[in-house]
Amino acid sequence: MKKFLPFILILGLLPALLNAQATQPSREELEHRKKELQKEIDEANEALKVTKKSTRESLGQLRALRDKITLRTRLINNINEEINFINGDINSAYRDIKTLEKDLDTLKSQYAQLVVYAYKNRSTYDMLNFIFSSQTFNDAIKRYQYLKQYRDYRRRQADNILETQVLLNKKIENLRDQKDKRAGTLKTEQEQRNILETDKKEKDQVLTQLKGREQELVADINKNKKDAQKVQVAIQVVIRREIEAARKQAEEEALAKRKALEEKKRREEAARKAAAAAAAAAKANAANDAVADKPDKPERPAETPSKPAPAPTPPPAEVEKPARVENVLEATPEALALSESFESNRGKLPWPVTSGNIIGHFGRQQHAVMERITVENDGIIIGTNKGAAVRAIFQGEVRKVVIIPGGGALVIIRHGQYFTNYVRLQTVNVKTGDKVNTGQVIGTAGTNELENQGEVELQIYKGVAKQNPESWIRRK
Repeated sequence: MKKFLPFILILGLLPALLNAQATQPSREELEHRKKELQKEIDEANEALKVTKKSTRESLGQLRALRDKITLRTRLINNINEEINFINGDINSAYRDIKTLEKDLDTLKSQYAQLVVYAYKNRSTYDMLNFIFSSQTFNDAIKRYQYLKQYRDYRRRQADNILETQVLLNKKIENLRDQKDKRAGTLKTEQEQRNILETDKKEKDQVLTQLKGREQELVADINKNKKDAQKVQVAIQVVIRREIEAARKQAEEEALAKRKALEEKKRREEAARKAAAAAAAAAKANAANDAVADKPDKPERPAETPSKPAPAPTPPPAEVEKPARVENVLEATPEALALSESFESNRGKLPWPVTSGNIIGHFGRQQHAVMERITVENDGIIIGTNKGAAVRAIFQGEVRKVVIIPGGGALVIIRHGQYFTNYVRLQTVNVKTGDKVNTGQVIGTAGTNELENQGEVELQIYKGVAKQNPESWIRRK
């Protein structure tokens, strides 16, 4: 059993090793990831430059620095993975060189033996004597072919030596290039580590200074909470009003349909009774006429009524798709189609601004400075340029434009049973009842003076239930 234990352990670890190999990114993926990370770092640097124009340290600076640190750490990890690839190439090149050197030594040794043999038997007379000493003509032909193949073999051996030497030189050159590449990558990695340490020191300095302004930050948090509550009240009022209006409309339509159906049944019943009465009268008149005109005859036995033809077998019922859960906001075909279209674009919806980054994620988040305090975001807060155009992320109808005192403007757009809410707008270009298309400008982003940048908050609701917008908009 002890003899087979290592083998059993290898078999047990094999699936994990294969899985790790399968999930390991390729060199092309690493290069693409490196470019994307560098692009994001450049954007974070630009955001930091903008926030630094403010006269005081701000949460925007702290966010930008933390983003830079996170992105640079990921970049360093990416570079380390590249170094692992290069090390693998170098080890492979070493193995190839050793193999080629061994093959070259073998070829040279074999060729030396051939040269010695050829030297000893270099006389043309000896070669002719070897051929003409054959017992038969066929034997002479075979000896001639043997000498010819021997000469071809010597030539091929010489060619193999030259080709192996060329390949060996290429491998040595490639090894030299890989070593230079590794040295350059290691230098880049060290530079990134130095920058990372500088960013960490700057982040700690900004954090220390922000902690000294705790009262100001708490006041800002409380103001944002009050503004958020006002926004939520306005949104809930609009959504519940939409639900109530849709419910009343659905009830009125159902009542109208019920009345129309009852009226139709009443008319059909009246027509059926009238037709039955007319048929009975006609039958009575016909019987009276027959009795008056014809002599008495023995009554014929009543004919047995013929059996009615069997009813045709109904076709098998088709398998129906599972019914969609009824929703009063989807009572009309147009609303239902809009809801389904909105759902089909989950994860593919555009951002409400052309350029920007998320500075406040959905849900409960720990405060960036005061870790004991948590803030609740009803959507995602996007930092962008001052006065940036804000666009509708999907086609729909504007249901309300609300001005929040001290909190900017709010635009609510309905998409069937879904609502997208655009909060903290500075200006608004639409009004209640307007139909908007995907990408249409509906206003401009508000300005956060403390952060010295533009801001817009995007919220998504399914009925009265909040959704995480990050799962609906496309990834950058």
